Amino acid sequence: MEKKLVVITGASSGFGKELAKEFAQSGHPLLLLARRLEKMEALNLPNTLCRSVDVSDKDAFENTIREAESVYGKTDLLINNAGVMLLGDLATQDPNEWKRMLDINVLGVMNGMQAVMTDMKERQSGTIINVSSIAGILPFHNHAAYCASKYAVRGVTQTARLELSPFNVRVISVEPGAVATELLGHTTSDDIIGGYKQWMQNTGANRIKAIDVARTIKFAYDLPQGVLLRELIISDTKQDA
Repeated sequence: MEKKLVVITGASSGFGKELAKEFAQSGHPLLLLARRLEKMEALNLPNTLCRSVDVSDKDAFENTIREAESVYGKTDLLINNAGVMLLGDLATQDPNEWKRMLDINVLGVMNGMQAVMTDMKERQSGTIINVSSIAGILPFHNHAAYCASKYAVRGVTQTARLELSPFNVRVISVEPGAVATELLGHTTSDDIIGGYKQWMQNTGANRIKAIDVARTIKFAYDLPQGVLLRELIISDTKQDA
């Protein structure tokens, strides 16, 4: 069977990079989106378009999806994985950091969903997977704005599921716990970064890898269209919160 188009945002590192490799290995044509074009191109994956796009730019995001569809056919899977994590104390954090997280983590997800959902409804098929966080379910110190963005992703995903399920379109939220990726490096406070790393080391919650999350996501997608894993919470076994 001919494999269908998979669109992955935040594909230059972390979950996105591993997802790209997993889906390419299975023969899917890909559209990879991220700010760092050279890192995506360095993967050298077959049947792949790589584009530098800011997901908060709705027109650019949608136009790039249309470009890929003109080459590979309609999008069967959109993985909204792009995100930033700027941790900080709500009382003192720069509001520009709040805006950046909401623009990318929330509006970026909504932009991607709107670009593909009408066509998926018409075809009565398709899957949207939104990568949120365990911080979209539980509060954590210094995570107020980040939690706000990820709680929002969960809410958007659940509402979209209500709207799309009657059309046989799957909508899945994935909520990873702490995983060693570049995400922590977005935070501008060295003290917060140090405390986070120390917490991971103290709990032993540092064995899970990005590839583990990627393979779990692919498992959920590879199930029959009529089977929906609505929500996936995945963490290191030793992570206690």
